[in-house]
Amino acid sequence: MTHQKSKTNVPSFVKMVYWNVWVLMLFRSVSLFGQDPIQIHNSGTLASFRGLSVVDDSVAWVSGSLGTVGRTVSGGRKWQFSIVPGMEKADFRTLYAFDSLHAIIGNAGSPAVLLHTEDGGKSWKEVYRNIHPDAFLDGVDFWDDNRGMVYGDPINGRLLILKTTDAGRHWMELPEAERPRLDSGEASFAASGTNIRTWGKSNVLIATGGRISRLWFSENEGQSWRTVPVPMLQGKASQGIFSVAIHHKTWIVVGGDYLADSVRKQHVYVSQNEGRSWVFPKEPTQGYRESVEWVKGAVWFSTGPTGTELSLDAGDTWQPISKTRGFHVLRKARNGNAVFLAGGKGLVGRME
Repeated sequence: MTHQKSKTNVPSFVKMVYWNVWVLMLFRSVSLFGQDPIQIHNSGTLASFRGLSVVDDSVAWVSGSLGTVGRTVSGGRKWQFSIVPGMEKADFRTLYAFDSLHAIIGNAGSPAVLLHTEDGGKSWKEVYRNIHPDAFLDGVDFWDDNRGMVYGDPINGRLLILKTTDAGRHWMELPEAERPRLDSGEASFAASGTNIRTWGKSNVLIATGGRISRLWFSENEGQSWRTVPVPMLQGKASQGIFSVAIHHKTWIVVGGDYLADSVRKQHVYVSQNEGRSWVFPKEPTQGYRESVEWVKGAVWFSTGPTGTELSLDAGDTWQPISKTRGFHVLRKARNGNAVFLAGGKGLVGRME
């Protein structure tokens, strides 16, 4: 009779506690030795990056001002940057990459243009154009490899919303009756492309800001909408929600006032019940933030021009982890664990 060693089944919540403690010890040890956990890559460009899409641990794309697009297929060790011909003045704040070859970019401003590439950015094809003077694209997200949504600032009082069913090769504007009617002074911020989130089979959230800041929620791919109030700082054109992230029932919004980026008041909120109620953190972020992202378990990151924070308790407390300033957007790999950041003056980094 042979005897086998019995395997100990560690409960999942215990594993998560261990993992959170390990992450905290890692960041603390890095700071003790004077190392910044964000590894910076010298992009060699002065473009301001607000578009960021991370496919996996190897492939990531950035896009931004001066018509500039960047791509890495080596996990950030090497990048290739280029300017889209004829679009040298465009500000590509809308970006979604499917893999190392296929991606979509959209510019902020009129005319609103969407471009699609199938060869890693060597060539681009225009797949949508809107010449209305109020056209301004704010962000994009996808439910799967084919179905996605782009949204933009209101035209004639209603959000501009586009949908695709063929991976961005063709786009259709939602009928005006299906697009949310915004109040006067209510628009949205194209600060990081993370004011729109899709999940499940047909759920989508869009955040607005300005005189009124709130969430617009649809459970049927945008056929109908309802509003979700948030006690975020609002009332001025520079105030409101700048980013929203979702993990199961936990929703976190960040923002504030970009003209007063050090103010720590009504600038980050957490809901543990899908937006029905909101709580201000015990220890909030260090001021105005433009991007928030769920990473794993109870671990979340947030970033903005004045710093980057880590939360190990689903947004209840936030700890500064980097002295690098100037980031606008932070994204985790859709298929992997890599976390990339991008910002002003060609700033590109990866969390180590």
